[in-house]
Amino acid sequence: METHLADFIRNTPEGTEAEAILRRCVHCGFCTATCPTYQLLGDELDGPRGRIYLIKQVLEGTPATGKTQLHLDRCLTCRSCETTCPSGVEYGRLVDIGRKVVEDQVGRPAIEGLKRKAMATVLSTPALFEPALAAGRTVAGLLPGSLRKKIPPATPARPWPNARHPRRMIVLEGCVQPSLAPNINAATARVLDRIGISLIRAVNAGCCGAVSFHLNLQEEGRRAMRRNVDAWSALLDAGAERIVMTASGCGSTVKEYGHYLAADAAYAPRARRVSDATLDLVEILQAEAGALVPMLEEAAAGTARRRLAFHSPCSLQHGQQVRGQAERLLTSAGFDLVPVADGHLCCGSAGTYSLLQPELSQRLLANKVEALTQGGPEGIATANIGCLTHIQSGTSTRVRHWIEWIDDVLANA
Repeated sequence: METHLADFIRNTPEGTEAEAILRRCVHCGFCTATCPTYQLLGDELDGPRGRIYLIKQVLEGTPATGKTQLHLDRCLTCRSCETTCPSGVEYGRLVDIGRKVVEDQVGRPAIEGLKRKAMATVLSTPALFEPALAAGRTVAGLLPGSLRKKIPPATPARPWPNARHPRRMIVLEGCVQPSLAPNINAATARVLDRIGISLIRAVNAGCCGAVSFHLNLQEEGRRAMRRNVDAWSALLDAGAERIVMTASGCGSTVKEYGHYLAADAAYAPRARRVSDATLDLVEILQAEAGALVPMLEEAAAGTARRRLAFHSPCSLQHGQQVRGQAERLLTSAGFDLVPVADGHLCCGSAGTYSLLQPELSQRLLANKVEALTQGGPEGIATANIGCLTHIQSGTSTRVRHWIEWIDDVLANA
């Protein structure tokens, strides 16, 4: 696609990147077939091709409007379009650039700005989120049903094993996950412990930065990234092998730290090292399959096979381009996976999307729950805390991280 960037962005790092991405787009339209919002709304401007055109206009000097912002806000950033695109258009990176430029031009009403800032602060700060969640659970019975469904009951974690192995890996504890589902990281530590790997925590690490960054508080997001780079670099220097992501949304972000901090001379090399060291949990266990799979098969032998539905988060299958690995491990653990229609489509969680675009999010949730429960599974497995809590709010079928299902099999052997 031919582009002529305006002076305000030409020859800037953002402009150079955006121009390269725009030039790869041939406007073929394949992306519209797999875009969740286009499927719901049928509006060209609510699909990747239309949004790319809007961003191109703004970067070429056409003033952004509230309508431009609306169509970009409606994007889930699920990146399904990237999986579909035959030209390799990095839409997720382009929409980050476009949203920031549009917001700088259009702004937001004060109350909306405060709402977004509050979300970024509370959701990314466990010391604030945990008491807020506890308060919500206390008064849950008094809340409207739609709000009450968003507050999951407390779920205790089983013990976390002591670090006793020479092989060590670092876990990102996460922002909301320790409060919402503390057993996920504990289950991860137990499974890794069985194959001779100790999972350790970085005391000074915190939010991966995704929440702030994708709410256009981009420098705030980068500050979180720098803090994590500092914390993890020290442990990598001390011999830790990998950084393990148990939430695929965080993993999708951390794997791109090298990109987000590329212009920061003080952090760029270490950020690239962190990205290179980061793997989703399923990639770690797939690499250790020689040790793990025989354990799973032995533990599952002689037991009745259970039916599960697997929801692959967008951040795993589109953001990280990791597919089929968790499903293989679940099958080895004695689970039969039921077919799930339209598995490439988003569940509607998408970070803060379910809070900012509730109507569209609920429509996507209803479609996803129908697809996941169509085969009558006993439970649902997924790989991201946002998807887990969002899907659970729409069904009585139990939803858990896939590592928890596997941990149960090993624990009951």
